[in-house]
Amino acid sequence: MEASAEELAVDIDGLVTEDDAPVDNLPSEKQQRLLTEPLYSSWYPQSPFLAAANVGLFYGVRRPPLVPDVFLSLNVEIAEDWWQKQNRSYFFWEFGKPPEVVIDIVSNTVGNERGIKLLTYAQMRVQFYAIYDPLQQLGGPVLEVFELSGLRYESRQSAWFEEVGLGLTLWQGTFEGREDTWLRWCDRDRQVIATGAERAEQQRQRAEQERQRAEQQRQRAERAEQEVDQERRRAEALAERLRQLGIDPDTI
Repeated sequence: MEASAEELAVDIDGLVTEDDAPVDNLPSEKQQRLLTEPLYSSWYPQSPFLAAANVGLFYGVRRPPLVPDVFLSLNVEIAEDWWQKQNRSYFFWEFGKPPEVVIDIVSNTVGNERGIKLLTYAQMRVQFYAIYDPLQQLGGPVLEVFELSGLRYESRQSAWFEEVGLGLTLWQGTFEGREDTWLRWCDRDRQVIATGAERAEQQRQRAEQERQRAEQQRQRAERAEQEVDQERRRAEALAERLRQLGIDPDTI
């Protein structure tokens, strides 16, 4: 006898999905948005995706969740009734899969990113795990990327994720008025995925360039018209002078 949908439903009433903990520090908060907003502004994959910051990953009812700084999951969609408790967090049994990429931003040494988190994300079967340690508090590189191999992670040199169609790169520049080194998504050519503001600025610059080209063309056309008019006037003046000398200009 097959079980009913009610019998198969996971009881999550006792799970804590939001604990009202304080928000992250200012650098991490900006960095998180720089890793989520551009994907919705400027990335166009062939399938739906979910990019989120500070959202719990629940991979088992009796297992504590992890809350990464950022994650990216492909081929998933948020439920229409996303205010319902069973849809407010990333429950693996609801989405049917783990995220492809998880990113943690190190701001202190208590996060244990290279310890329990590394082991737990491997248990979750997250394919790629990136640790961004801008102050190198863990004693390793600024950016360290791991790929799942079997049941454990292996460190990798490349930060390009072929299966995802994205990579990670360190970028020196200004985001929301703050000049710094930032972790950003990039394409195969290491060109960063633009933010909405960057796209708007690029469009403004293109529009300004088009306006300038149109103005230059107008000025060239105006100068050409002036030159034609000057030639016409010189020809008329010469013809008049010839007539004064008794010469018919039409016979010349």
